Amino acid sequence: MKKATKWVIEDAEHKGIYWPSAELKNKAWVSDTAIYAQADKDPPAFWAKLAGEGIDWYRKWRKVYEEKPPHFKWFIGGKLNASYNCLDRHINTWRRNKAAIIWEPETTGARNRVLTYYDLYLQVNKFANVLKSLGVGKGDRVVIYLPMIPEVNIVMLACTRIGAIHSVVFSAFSHQALNDRIKSAEPKIIVTADGYYRDGQPVNLKPNVDEAVAGTNISQAIIIKETGKAIKMIKGRDLWWHELMAQADNYCEPEVMDSEDQMFILYTSGTTGKPKGVIHTTGGYMTQAYWTTKWDFDLHDEDVFWCTADIGWITGHTYNCYGPLACGATMVMYEGAPDYPQPDRWWQIVAKYGVTILYTAPTAIRMFKQYGDEWPAKHDLSTLRILGTVGEPIDRAAWMWFFEHIGGSRCPIIDTWWQTETGGILINALPGIGPHIPTVAGRSFPGIRLEVFDEAGKPLPPGENGYLVGKSPFAPGLLRGIHHDPKRYREQYFVQYGNDIYFTNDGAIKDEMGNFRLTGRVDDVIKVAGHRLTTAEVENAITSHPSVTESAVVPIPDDIKGQVPLAFAKLKAGVQPSRKLAAEIIERVDKTIGPTCRPARVLFVSDLPKTRSGKTLRRVLKNLISNQPIGNITTIANPQSIEELKKSLASEANK
Repeated sequence: MKKATKWVIEDAEHKGIYWPSAELKNKAWVSDTAIYAQADKDPPAFWAKLAGEGIDWYRKWRKVYEEKPPHFKWFIGGKLNASYNCLDRHINTWRRNKAAIIWEPETTGARNRVLTYYDLYLQVNKFANVLKSLGVGKGDRVVIYLPMIPEVNIVMLACTRIGAIHSVVFSAFSHQALNDRIKSAEPKIIVTADGYYRDGQPVNLKPNVDEAVAGTNISQAIIIKETGKAIKMIKGRDLWWHELMAQADNYCEPEVMDSEDQMFILYTSGTTGKPKGVIHTTGGYMTQAYWTTKWDFDLHDEDVFWCTADIGWITGHTYNCYGPLACGATMVMYEGAPDYPQPDRWWQIVAKYGVTILYTAPTAIRMFKQYGDEWPAKHDLSTLRILGTVGEPIDRAAWMWFFEHIGGSRCPIIDTWWQTETGGILINALPGIGPHIPTVAGRSFPGIRLEVFDEAGKPLPPGENGYLVGKSPFAPGLLRGIHHDPKRYREQYFVQYGNDIYFTNDGAIKDEMGNFRLTGRVDDVIKVAGHRLTTAEVENAITSHPSVTESAVVPIPDDIKGQVPLAFAKLKAGVQPSRKLAAEIIERVDKTIGPTCRPARVLFVSDLPKTRSGKTLRRVLKNLISNQPIGNITTIANPQSIEELKKSLASEANK
């Protein structure tokens, strides 16, 4: 293979700051910094231009933007269809037989699957007709509980084709977590599989579904035969995917959707124990998905794009489905564990398919770094030209390892910040502009207005740590509400600084160039391996154990996952702490929510510090375990609990 192009150069005067090379600037879609000022001058006009150029509309909007804070609308009166934009508009071009999805199974030696745009188009049309034959129509909800197989994209696109609202649930979530989301979304149908492979072993999904749908409105379950293992089929409810697809017609007319029609609901963690169903609508989301995919990763027709995120998270929705497919890209999708059967599995996949753009999480990077440099060195990674990170702020050591050992010290790292609520990337350094600085995400995407405020709502000067906020006009892909909970929508995002300011719940520092460095969550949410976990949801699982009366969960650093939960548990009278009990509590979290939420340790305490109103002071717990000053405790109702906690932590440290 010819020598790989060096896409970035290091600034000679500022070691550690990387700028795009002349080759990258010439290739990049965007390379002139003037775009930021142009977009900020009139964001609605800027987004209107992008919407018209990037998305196919049945009818153009009559008004670009309208807001009645905290509510707002984009492309009002515009008509489109997300499935059409991902499929139909490509099949009458040369992309008809271009690879859309390259699927790599976990099982080594098994055959991969390649779906062209025409293959995907036919499958989506057929399943759209299956849904319609079962009574699913515009506005109905469909829950999707599937692993990383191409059928998950097919189901999502089929839902958007007929105007149904999909709600994808991460396949590693427990039956209880699935049940909570089903009860909230109130779907008619669930689509799942018999199972999938993880670490070389089949994982059975069907029992989780059977438990989760009991007592809900689910009337039918569609089952994909993926592992072929024997499962129990409920007569009258359970239907085989392959049998339904064999009878379905090859074409389904796309439903004409309004720009502000709901497209999907995705449940994410919040500051209460109840997961919140974030609502995204069609026109704004698709516009932002298209352009952030194209510009942020400098995506061209010849690229092979691999976003390693599971489809159950917003990163999987936007950059493993809608964004790349709307752009007509070739995507890689991998089913299984990143280190199975050996720690070089990902690098083997990059070399096998000539991946050019790799988008992953700092957690994975830290894991591979721990395995050693020799594993990526076994493979030719010279096709890579753009690297990306997502999910949490990346530390310098992980950034440099990714840059040097995966990118060969020549690929820019696009460090992205965004949320389930924002629908797409809001902060990064554009590949053709830069600069790319370890631990610094970059500037806000053109046409997006972000600022750092102090507690009083005043903008902070460069270099001062404050709260990251979004200013009007809001991003086109920003959430439009929380399913069945308008009060929570307002209180979560638009109370801190008023109805016309979106509060991200993240801390940030802005530098003189306008680049943002994210400093972490400011609410009671933990980022584990890039996944947002609410402390309250984990605490609810812990206190469901019959021996526990109260609990509190706080994050502690972890070399691989970034953060993991540490649990404090107060036991009922007469119950004695033990290792066995701690193991039972951890197992309870696994079964109630899933292993992603598993506490690293359980510390038994006689009391938890609380305010006089009864709120647990997690801030105090965080500061105690990190040996930081406790701060103001004038509102504490039980100050003696702090001394007891100090003794418990000292005892734990000496074990």
